[in-house]
Amino acid sequence: MNVNGQPTRTIAPLPDCSGVVIIDQTRLPFRYESLTLRGLADAAEAISAMQVRGAPLIGATAAYGVALALNEGADLEAACATLAATRPTAVNLAWALARMKAVLAPLPAGERRAAAWAEAAAICDEDVELNRAIGRHGAGLIRAVAGRKPGPVNVLTHCNAGWLATVDWGTALAPVYAAFDAGVPIHVWVDETRPRNQGASLTAWELQQHGVPHTVIADNAGGHLMQHGKVDLCIVGTDRTAANGDVANKIGTYLKALAAHDNGVPFYVALPGPTIDWTLADGRAIPIEERRAEEVTCLSGETEAGEVVTVRVTPTGSPAANPAFDVTPARLVTGLITERGVCPAGRDGLLALYPERA
Repeated sequence: MNVNGQPTRTIAPLPDCSGVVIIDQTRLPFRYESLTLRGLADAAEAISAMQVRGAPLIGATAAYGVALALNEGADLEAACATLAATRPTAVNLAWALARMKAVLAPLPAGERRAAAWAEAAAICDEDVELNRAIGRHGAGLIRAVAGRKPGPVNVLTHCNAGWLATVDWGTALAPVYAAFDAGVPIHVWVDETRPRNQGASLTAWELQQHGVPHTVIADNAGGHLMQHGKVDLCIVGTDRTAANGDVANKIGTYLKALAAHDNGVPFYVALPGPTIDWTLADGRAIPIEERRAEEVTCLSGETEAGEVVTVRVTPTGSPAANPAFDVTPARLVTGLITERGVCPAGRDGLLALYPERA
């Protein structure tokens, strides 16, 4: 997608394969800065510190992390174990590492490095095409709404599932970009997404870069907007989808799905095939990451003087809990938007698109 008018990917290798360039997402929206990962430790830190985030981008970064580890002469199994321990919820992490091991393990040691860089690049290129297809299928849903009403289609999204969460295009926002680029009038309600504010800081930033009309709202405003007919459909992403269609996404997604269900607002989840965890019968087994309390007790922002500062918003000594994700049951999901089409949220719906998993 575009940054300052220039087509940009979130991750790219250096020409000599000595490093990988990422956008440091912890600096956004106040600073747009690139960071070069030079080794396994850099890649693991980028994932755990959320310099990169979003399930597809986590997977892509892990793949390049393996390549960086082989640059350093690291053991393949040990490198994959280090990367696997960074974050527990996004299944694309384990998927990418399993794919890298399947390709590299049978090769002689001297051939692994070049193969690792090639396979990581392939994972990234495939991610772009998967998300482009999600955009094409999801845009049809938006066009259908546009054909039934005057004015823009109002889409509500939660967290960031745009191109910053993938290599390019995004998942939940891919349909928005595809519809916008096709001339469909559209407006996005952007949940702030506490505690890390990925909506306010990342989704709003990338929509602004692309010129998409949007409005940032407090997390608790979504239900009110739905009650007053100001939301036509919700589209969110997911970090892991169970085989029965239950979806894990950023904390607060479940509450949006409940509000949408109560108000008759269609609630869609956009995801590429690698985000489906076919080993889990339902969402109860999805591991939920618990992050640092400081993400809840403190906020970062920019002063009028342009200085980025962090302040405490709770009494000193007050404890805080910080589950990073929740699980929305399939019964609250209108449909799943995948690279293969849109299906009902359920085992039968998923198997209709992925019959090879039967």
